[in-house]
Amino acid sequence: MAREEGRGRGRGRGRGEREERDEFVDKLVAINRVAKVVKGGKNFGFAALVVVGDQKGRVGFGKGKAREVPEAIRKASQEAKRNLVRVPLREGRTLHHDAQGRWGAGKVVLRAAPPGTGIIAGGPMRAIFETLGVQDVVAKSTGSSNPYNMVRATVNALQNQTSPRMIASKRGKKVSEILSHRVGGGDAAETIDAA
Repeated sequence: MAREEGRGRGRGRGRGEREERDEFVDKLVAINRVAKVVKGGKNFGFAALVVVGDQKGRVGFGKGKAREVPEAIRKASQEAKRNLVRVPLREGRTLHHDAQGRWGAGKVVLRAAPPGTGIIAGGPMRAIFETLGVQDVVAKSTGSSNPYNMVRATVNALQNQTSPRMIASKRGKKVSEILSHRVGGGDAAETIDAA
């Protein structure tokens, strides 16, 4: 009888893990074969860079190393889920304002875009925007093309994003007051505030 209960618990746990996995979308950005030189020769392994997001404004990245590719990807995904950052999105589809990010020699420029633009970005940056849930953005990498630096620079730029609500709370004003300067009218500001 105790054995049956244990089995039931195990199955329930598996279902919970599957639901958690479905919540997040993960994309493999880069995989490298790495070698450790030892007395008898070389030990080969794999290093993976994975981006994970919920497509609702949260994104993270992680690195993993292992002897086999699937294990490296699994480790990277776990690290990415631990390092999630929340990014405020305008209307749930684009950025609130233009931003620049930097990490080492990697430099990126992100620009908000009107509806219908799509994701105009290269490789690692595209993976971040797709997992983040951004639908319209224009991005350019002007520095290193190393995927690790590009991912970190992009996340750096996204962490600098602020929403009108955050600015309003810092300044002790209403959101409509902040937006009236940007849009140029009270009615337009209210429609943006509602989204």
